[in-house]
Amino acid sequence: MFRILITDDEPMIRMGLAKMIKQAGLFDCEIRQAAHGEEALQVVEAFQPHILFTDIRMPTMDGIELCRRLSEQGRSMRIIVVSGYSDFEYARACMDYGVKRYLLKPVGRQELHELLLKLRATEEEKPNLSLVPVRELNDWAMRLESAIWELRLPDVKELLEAWSRRYPAFSLMPEQTAELFQEMLELIVARMNARGNGTLNLPHDIFVSVSHNKYFESLAYAIEMLMSRIKERRSGKRKHPVEEAKAYLEENLRREVSLEEIAAKLGLNPSYFSQLFKQTTGQTFIQYRIRSKMELAKRMLEQPGNRITDISYEVGYADHPHFTKTFKKITGLTPSEYRSRLGIE
Repeated sequence: MFRILITDDEPMIRMGLAKMIKQAGLFDCEIRQAAHGEEALQVVEAFQPHILFTDIRMPTMDGIELCRRLSEQGRSMRIIVVSGYSDFEYARACMDYGVKRYLLKPVGRQELHELLLKLRATEEEKPNLSLVPVRELNDWAMRLESAIWELRLPDVKELLEAWSRRYPAFSLMPEQTAELFQEMLELIVARMNARGNGTLNLPHDIFVSVSHNKYFESLAYAIEMLMSRIKERRSGKRKHPVEEAKAYLEENLRREVSLEEIAAKLGLNPSYFSQLFKQTTGQTFIQYRIRSKMELAKRMLEQPGNRITDISYEVGYADHPHFTKTFKKITGLTPSEYRSRLGIE
């Protein structure tokens, strides 16, 4: 049975998160709650949770101090920070204490479900890396992330060479080695995202191999891709990712642009992008896309020379009845009725 602890100073958030975890049905679990970090430390001592969800801003003891204390105690639980988009810079300190997973408030069922699946796989299927000190792994990740962020390629190469001399001392099996390198990569990306925009995703996963060189080749290639993305973003002034997404969608309203397509274009994790888009616009991506298409249709309907069937195709609806139904759902009028209101026959 999995033991889960939820720490937040708002009772409704604690109870809501606990309810969603139970309803997901992925864990046979016991869930306990704490109102702040100090209470959480007491619960951890007696409860020994496998997974901890914690807010950042709490009275008495905040989430960062809680993570620091748990790290000092050598606790091996998985920690998920639940924060607002504006708290990412503040949450950066958590990287030093092994935190590499985040949920964006308000927490959605789909995002939570995906995270729980990953946590279940991590806890049930992967070997235990207790032979690798958490502090040391965090230190290597911190040094590598700093060199990557500052585009210091010689230092990156030097750190990878030093790591290649160090990690054999842990005497890990191939499966454990793959997890170790994956953990390193995830920590690096998490530290980068905590710098403020949270918009980089993993270039790829690191898989089990019989060759030690393969692990380093895979890690080096991932780092190369990360550095390339950083260079690309710094070549011009970058807008807020949601504004970029909206602009891209406006340019492509005549076809069915998917959330995954835009997320990939922006270098975002689709799940994270979905949360961020809804939090920023108040609408899901699909809702926004449909409304944008109908706004374009309205502008085209205002031009007497445009036939309604042609407009339907122009906004990406090959099925004309479906277009009519959608337009009426959004505007309250059929396309013909909308034109009649404008005095256009």
